[in-house]
This record gives sequence, C-alpha cells and structure tokens, in this order.
Amino acid sequence: MLSPTRVRRFAFIFLAVTLCSVPLAARAQQQVDSTAAPVPPAIFSAKRIFISNAGADSGLFPHPFSGSQDRVYNQFYAAMQQWGRYQLVSDPNEADLIFEVRLSGPNGPQNPDKAKGASDPLPIFRLAILDRKSHYTLWAVTESVSIAWLQKSHDRNFDDALGALVADVKNLSASAKPGGGR
Repeated sequence: MLSPTRVRRFAFIFLAVTLCSVPLAARAQQQVDSTAAPVPPAIFSAKRIFISNAGADSGLFPHPFSGSQDRVYNQFYAAMQQWGRYQLVSDPNEADLIFEVRLSGPNGPQNPDKAKGASDPLPIFRLAILDRKSHYTLWAVTESVSIAWLQKSHDRNFDDALGALVADVKNLSASAKPGGGR
C-alpha cells in the first residue's frame, strides 16, 4: 500500500507532466497549421473539368444504398454542375483537370476480435483530382458514409457524405487561390 506522501508525490508528478505536455501539444499543432503546404495552383486556375466515374464496389447497391452504382457519379456530377465553378466537359481531352469519383466498400475485418489492421469499416467516397496532361494525382479527398440500420438512413448518410465531399472541393478550390491561406 502506498503512503499518503507517495500518493501526493505521484499525483504532483502526474499533474506536472500533464500540464507541461499541453503547451507542447498546442505548439506542435500551431506549427503544423502554420507550415501547411500549398495547394497545386492548377486546382484554382482550371476552367474545365471532366468527371470520371471510377464506380462503386460491389455489394453496395441496391442495399445498403438504393439506386445503382451510377448513383455516385450522377449525384456528384449534378452537384458540381449546380455549383458552377468549373465547366463540365464530356471529353477528357478538353479538360484541365480530371475529377475521379469512387465509392469503396468497407474493407475492415468483420470480427473485431480478429482485427489485424486499421481499416475503415464504413463505405468511403474518394475523389482524386488528376492533372489531365501528366495524369498525376494533384489532390485526393475522402469522406466516410456514416453507419445506419434503415434504408432511408443509409441513403441520407450517403447524400450527406457526398455533400461533404463537394464541400471539401469547394474549400480546396478557395484555399488554392493566390493568398487563399495555404
């Protein structure tokens, strides 16, 4: 059994270490934020984009999500068209950038007791922004679709995650401006 003096010493040391680590963590976060790498200027300067349908993994349609595998492409295309920031072209050779959209199914282990990796157990939207000329990926963003039990909730979560993906593109495009904060 520990004496009250030892307990107090332990508590003091624990408190001192904890309090000292908070400013270090805050400084580390500030340093990470202040040294953000630039967004490729092509993302801001592009006028025309081609949206590529990279599809969806099997087993996601018609359950848990209603519709077909083209739902990802159709909804993303409509959202980008409604935004109006880029001119959407039907031929990739006419585009400045290629936006490749895809929905991946969960790859995580089904049995958590046998988990061997850190895979996301939720479906994930992935948007890769590629330079048309070089075919290099300039940027990629992902959004997970939240878990649900009912078909209606699955579909709402699908729409919410796709909306978040479009918001990510809008934020990225705004931050890629000269003087846009990156």
